[in-house]
Amino acid sequence: MNPSSGPPEPSAFVQRPSRVVIQQVSPEVDAGRFAAKRIEGDRVEVQATIFADGHEVLAAEVLHRRRGAAAWSRAPMGPLGNDRWSGAFETPEIGPYEYTVEAWVDRYATWLDRLEKRHAAGQDLRLEFEVGAAILAQAAAAAPESEADRLRAAAVRLSAAGPAPGVDLARAVAAPACRYQDRGAVATYGRVLALQVERDRAGFGAWYEFFPRSCGKAGAHGTFADASAMLPYVRSMGFDVVYLPPIHPIGRSNRKGPNNSLVAGPDDPGSPWAIGSSEGGHCAVHPALGTLDDFRAFREKAEELGLEVALDIAFQCSPDHPWVTGHPEWFEHLPDGSIRHAENPPKKYEDIVPFDFDCEDWCDLWDALRDVVTFWAHQGVRIFRVDNPHTKPFAFWEWLIASIREEFPDGIFLAEAFTRPAVLHHLAKLGFSQSYNYFAWRNTSAEITSYMNELLTGPGRDYLRPSFWPNTPDILTAYLQSGGRPAFMVRLVLAATLAGSYGIYGPAFELCEDRPREPGSEEYLDSEKYQLRQWDLANPWSLSEFITRVNAIRRTSPAFRNDATFRFHPVENDRLLCYSRGTPDGRETVVVVVNLDPRFKQSGHLDLDLEVVRAAPETLYQAHDLLGGGRYLWQGRRNYVELDPAITPAHIFLLRTERRTEREFEYFL
Repeated sequence: MNPSSGPPEPSAFVQRPSRVVIQQVSPEVDAGRFAAKRIEGDRVEVQATIFADGHEVLAAEVLHRRRGAAAWSRAPMGPLGNDRWSGAFETPEIGPYEYTVEAWVDRYATWLDRLEKRHAAGQDLRLEFEVGAAILAQAAAAAPESEADRLRAAAVRLSAAGPAPGVDLARAVAAPACRYQDRGAVATYGRVLALQVERDRAGFGAWYEFFPRSCGKAGAHGTFADASAMLPYVRSMGFDVVYLPPIHPIGRSNRKGPNNSLVAGPDDPGSPWAIGSSEGGHCAVHPALGTLDDFRAFREKAEELGLEVALDIAFQCSPDHPWVTGHPEWFEHLPDGSIRHAENPPKKYEDIVPFDFDCEDWCDLWDALRDVVTFWAHQGVRIFRVDNPHTKPFAFWEWLIASIREEFPDGIFLAEAFTRPAVLHHLAKLGFSQSYNYFAWRNTSAEITSYMNELLTGPGRDYLRPSFWPNTPDILTAYLQSGGRPAFMVRLVLAATLAGSYGIYGPAFELCEDRPREPGSEEYLDSEKYQLRQWDLANPWSLSEFITRVNAIRRTSPAFRNDATFRFHPVENDRLLCYSRGTPDGRETVVVVVNLDPRFKQSGHLDLDLEVVRAAPETLYQAHDLLGGGRYLWQGRRNYVELDPAITPAHIFLLRTERRTEREFEYFL
């Protein structure tokens, strides 16, 4: 309607408009432009602001279905107060869903509400009973026979009933009367909203990254067979996903040497992200690693151990990639005929050439890149860590992810996008299952609290799933460089207990590799990106046992699979951070306390929210430290903690308040 033309005449409406208004439905991402996200088995709570003129009683339902289904399923909504309503539905399977909200004036409930008020005031109810009888008769006409007889009989009895019996009768048949009555003019929310439901690993899992080429013996280039020998070690620490950097042939043109030097020796392996050589491109395996059959054997071995394999998807090429000569139109050429190499000034990547997504042949380029993901999906890979997605078109990622999920609905995509917040969030909206983020640089109590509250309560809560990584092959933070072994323990506990998904780059992490290439740099000295490394997994300095224990607690405790009850609790010492998680049914509460100071012992009193931890002020309860093994008898809100980073910089307390038995956690006893 043109706003300047004025309102339409009543006759312009096809049917009588509803008196009900539906606003502010949640979850709703960008006015329905993008899908909200959930995990299979989640109970999806839908809220809306619903109101009407007057004092009538309203009713509302959430309509939901798998996308493409002919019929809607319905779930009732109930009032929360102040015109806010809530309803919920289950998501038993992965895939795309859709939902909306309907609301209407509930004639019978409105009549019954007024009847009860008139009865309380001692007014004459005879005419009101006739009004109610008419509504019951109409509802009986629409009800199935099993309910129709009951409603018709109630209508007859109501007409002749006395005041008190009549009110009791009206209450007794309220449920079927409201269900089958004529709803009149029903208001429907103006949008059908999308929901993407993914499998459990998209929301919960522990990732371990390592370079297969560093698994060789006596300094030799490792093979997939060598890397397979690493898998029991990874699984023994409790990881769920083993993530491999690019496994493709590496170009020789402009190959980088150790520490990103511009000159490589004849035996220097180069960066795995410089993809492509005469041996093949993105669908080939580096010959030194083995064959495609060897990769499949590696994946099968991982799956036997309960591990999933994640592959790196890096859409860029070495100058030697077959596509550079086969499809020169896919790359940007400079006036001298050379291809522009990748750069992020002042950084230069002379061994890499990016795709020109603005080229005339962009459709074929998109198809070819989708074929790369499809190829590896057909090799049994369902998890992809995507390198630098923020440097490729947004429309491309939305199309590619949706296209892959049509054939592989269980596909998971992790966005490696250390970029501006708006870009990071937009990539998550486009379909990425998980996102790297700014966790690695949040160190103080105030920084971590603010960032977690932003993630859990901000607009991204319905679409952005953070994956917390304390280190990567590109990131060695100042905190890890300067804090020694306790710093690695602190960041491990934070990553593993703050986020549903987290990962580490190992063995650099568990062996506490903390040497930067130069002061002020986050690059590793002797970075594994440019050379083979030999790691002593049996080093007594290793954090492998500590990591194993943290992962075991995560895996065993259902509290770590739910963010709904996550809360921070004040501590009088800001070097200590305290937060809790619980199960929705209240059977379990876990309280985590971390000493953020990796150098000195810190102590202080916690101020626990007793409603959150489910303990009465006068009740004694036990705090069992699942990480350190100690047991403490606590009472009330304020309780003392002391953490020495030289021993263990964190507590992970299971609070034994009620209904939780020792046997249920005997693993940790």
